[in-house]
Amino acid sequence: MKFLHTSDWHVGKQLKGRDRLDEQKAVLREIVEVARHHEVDAVLVSGDLYENAVPGASAQQLVVRTLMSLRDLGCEVIALAGNHDHPGSFDAYRPLMGRAGITLLGNIRPPGSGGVVKFKARSDGQDAAVALLPFLSQRYAVRAAHLMTQTPAESSGAYDQMVREILGALCGEFHDDTVNLAMAHLTMTNGAFGGGERMAQSIFEYSVPATVFPAECSYAALGHLHRRQTLPAACPVVYSGSPLAVDFGEQDNPSVVCIVEATASTPAKVTDVPITSARRLRTVNGTVAELEAMAGDLGDDYLRVLVREPARAGLREAVSDVLPNALEVRIDPEFTGSAERSARHRDRTTGSPQELFERYMEQSGAKDDAVSRLFAQLSDEVTASDAADGAELSA
Repeated sequence: MKFLHTSDWHVGKQLKGRDRLDEQKAVLREIVEVARHHEVDAVLVSGDLYENAVPGASAQQLVVRTLMSLRDLGCEVIALAGNHDHPGSFDAYRPLMGRAGITLLGNIRPPGSGGVVKFKARSDGQDAAVALLPFLSQRYAVRAAHLMTQTPAESSGAYDQMVREILGALCGEFHDDTVNLAMAHLTMTNGAFGGGERMAQSIFEYSVPATVFPAECSYAALGHLHRRQTLPAACPVVYSGSPLAVDFGEQDNPSVVCIVEATASTPAKVTDVPITSARRLRTVNGTVAELEAMAGDLGDDYLRVLVREPARAGLREAVSDVLPNALEVRIDPEFTGSAERSARHRDRTTGSPQELFERYMEQSGAKDDAVSRLFAQLSDEVTASDAADGAELSA
């Protein structure tokens, strides 16, 4: 049988305030076309379909239409909740989606109540079993009372043990003559972060080793870490990664979906298919003049800019004028001031307001004569006003 593995769509996520819904539409449309082209038997979406637990109507419309488009191809469609999704909402829509032939799972269920999905592949008639493990919050797995009485190592061990017990129960439905698949939204020990994950829900204290998946598993389809990677284990344990870079920390990650061919008796064969619809994220640096010179080579990429000039009034506007797609503008650390300069101007207790202000600007690497003149003008106006008020009181 053949299936498509994807995860971490994060539909609805903005980048530095820039709406990316059109890009997300293009990416999901491309995934549907990949599924159509490869005539897959199933599509597995391993969590984080949405960016947050309360997605907007346009984000929900896009996800629902994508799942229905995949189902219209005639393949099985199975999706589970990640840490960004709202598990209760997934389960609330579960019966309705089930009527459409789509399996949606928000919370962990026993094997016979939706925790394991079984189907027959349309391509070769192979029986398949899919064990589903949505995101298991450590707050759910390790109760508050345990956090008060156990050491961090003991709490981590309790989380590991609970994941093992749940997977053990779900994978107990695997058989020698079926293609045995597992889906999970988890942090794996020694997994590489993509750069845009919620760190509070990805810490390695609450990770589990890839060996939690049994050798009988033909393929473990993971979500949560945004970087495409395979972890060493008795079976293929694979993060498909996000199909688009969700933040600048992911700008160098390959954006793919995985096409997997598996049988009951042979190791799964994995082929990465690039997803290219999203705009590229890129970090550039230089003076304003240098940035202007390279503008023609940057296309419509979203940019993070490190300016190699001291800060001055109007600098951000100058960068935005030459690079309209600059979403983040920072001063290169080399131009933000040094410890030596800070030490020279550490004394802020003596001097006039004008002198103190100029010391601060120089210490910050933002010395600008125009700003100093504006400060002097403002200081004079305030001082003159105070003097006038004092004269009125004396009179």
